[in-house]
Amino acid sequence: MRDLFEKIYKDKGPLGKWAAQAEGYFVFPKLEGEISNRMKFRGKEVITWSVNDYLGLANHPEVRKVDAEAGAKYGSAYPMGARMMSGHTDLHEKLQDELAEFVNKDAAYLLNFGYQGMVSTIDALVGKDDVIVYDVDAHACIIDGVRLHLGKRFTYKHNDVKSIEKNLDRATKIAEQTGGGILLISEGVFGMRGEQGKLKEIVALKEKYNFRLFVDDAHGFGTLGKTGAGAGEEQGVQDDIDVYFATFAKSMASTGAFIAGDQEVIDYLKYNLRSQMFAKSLQMQLVEGALKRLDMLRTMPELKEKLWENVNALQNGLKSRGFDIGTTQSCVTPVYLKGSIPEAMALVKDLRENHGVFCSIVVYPVIPKGLILLRMIPTASHTLEDVEQTLEAFSAIRERLESGVYKRMSAGVSAAVKE
Repeated sequence: MRDLFEKIYKDKGPLGKWAAQAEGYFVFPKLEGEISNRMKFRGKEVITWSVNDYLGLANHPEVRKVDAEAGAKYGSAYPMGARMMSGHTDLHEKLQDELAEFVNKDAAYLLNFGYQGMVSTIDALVGKDDVIVYDVDAHACIIDGVRLHLGKRFTYKHNDVKSIEKNLDRATKIAEQTGGGILLISEGVFGMRGEQGKLKEIVALKEKYNFRLFVDDAHGFGTLGKTGAGAGEEQGVQDDIDVYFATFAKSMASTGAFIAGDQEVIDYLKYNLRSQMFAKSLQMQLVEGALKRLDMLRTMPELKEKLWENVNALQNGLKSRGFDIGTTQSCVTPVYLKGSIPEAMALVKDLRENHGVFCSIVVYPVIPKGLILLRMIPTASHTLEDVEQTLEAFSAIRERLESGVYKRMSAGVSAAVKE
């Protein structure tokens, strides 16, 4: 028998082993100042491409005013208790009704947090006789929810319709034996690559297979579709999504989430979501703030228009300069480069210190070895000047990467940590 912590002392994990070199700068960095297109990092102003404030609501004066007034009126505790016991209010119901109407569903139910809510919703929707089919590139919250499942589960190749059909066929054979059903889970927008899930093609498979569709539209809600109702609206299949999920942490620039669907399904979920039944209600300050934000999504289309002006300027500018941004179909803007983790560190340090550009860095094990992903989130708060400065910076760092400058700079890091 060994000490439980022995494995921790010996192996910090694929990311943890870089902690001494990375923490505080590349991971767990501290951005300072008001959330905006430009913030402070280690005392220097940087163009900020790492904040999911798509519509620029985080520091909008109308939002700040409502948040402050709600905080003064209710404090940060009210209502106390879980929704089922003592934490339910008219405003919670009002927000749910308005969210359901906005995404064209019968009913909606508020969730305290997106991650927690996703895990709990999957757990509530399926039993041991049911089968889950989901995208291999699904967000961690989906993966963790699926891990709770006691029945069969299958992954399909990312956005691959043939693979989806193959796995639906496998799932159907098992469900016929167990007497269970099938839940297919996709994202509306995949947050790392920026691709939309192939919802239209998935819905078409309902003619051949008997399954229910659950969509995580965290990055699509507020940014896609004519009204901002998300990827389903964008693809013309919103009515065919059986359970719709979105979070307030992106377009709404807040905390919380919701699920929406047919009334009976939502009624079932609200009585069976363990993470909501046994946790404190979403506090009133956040509820009132979400109502204001939702109203702005509905009545201020210029926010989404400005967002997409910036998205198109950034993405078209990168493509015209020969950068690989994959096949993004959303605001999420990935830039793929070739290099090692130490090279990525040197590159990002140069980008931040010498060019004043702050974006997220993604490396192995999130993406394959030998690749560097610089992930940018354009927002309505950015300017075309921000875009132009960033394009110039990216051209400069690519030249240094390809000429081996970062490889030479990172030699010491590579020797210190065995990759």
